[in-house]
Amino acid sequence: MHPAILQQLQAERQARRAAVLVTDLATGLAELVRDADRAGHPLSEPLSKALQSGAPVNVEQEGRSLFLNPYLPPLRIVVIGAVHISQALAPMAALAGFSVEIIDPRTAFATPDRFSTVRLYPDWPEAVLQEEPLDRYCAVAALTHDPKIDDWPIEAALRAECFYVGALGSRKTHGKRLERLRSAGLTDDHLERIRAPIGLPIRASSPAEIAVAVLAEIIAAWRSPERAGAST
Repeated sequence: MHPAILQQLQAERQARRAAVLVTDLATGLAELVRDADRAGHPLSEPLSKALQSGAPVNVEQEGRSLFLNPYLPPLRIVVIGAVHISQALAPMAALAGFSVEIIDPRTAFATPDRFSTVRLYPDWPEAVLQEEPLDRYCAVAALTHDPKIDDWPIEAALRAECFYVGALGSRKTHGKRLERLRSAGLTDDHLERIRAPIGLPIRASSPAEIAVAVLAEIIAAWRSPERAGAST
């Protein structure tokens, strides 16, 4: 890889932005296409495919054989609440390739013996996420049932355009949540993106079953063609 391209790629990765390395297989010439520049590029459609799947794509264009190799930031699942669902969700999500972190200011729940294999923050979400901001390659699952803990990261996730935002709670609870978030200045377009009640509707009841439903919904959101099409 040419040093200048490598430098560009490192800059994109440090900023947690996606990019695709496009290489002409006949000449070896390459260019780095940033996700932000994809929409107006002649290879927009295959670039979108590569970014959505995270897998390389071979393309024939005007007699040239091109190899598109995507570089995506590590996908994060930020779980708000060190609860029983989180205990089941964390190892499953890690097995699926996600970077998982648990945030909960309630130190009676956020203990290393309950979450020994993931990053655990026994602190308020505001403090943690201001140091490690959310972005479009993050999923946020709010699971505490406590608006004092859940509301701020939900708002932050929507403003950061996280690819998934889910929240635990009944429809009545969610209705009250929407009122609070509207008062905080979020629009209906923002609020429509919240998955609530959280998880795919598989009639899950136990914490482990709910964790399966949540992880499946997160994966479905990430693989959605609409997500790739909405990227800019």
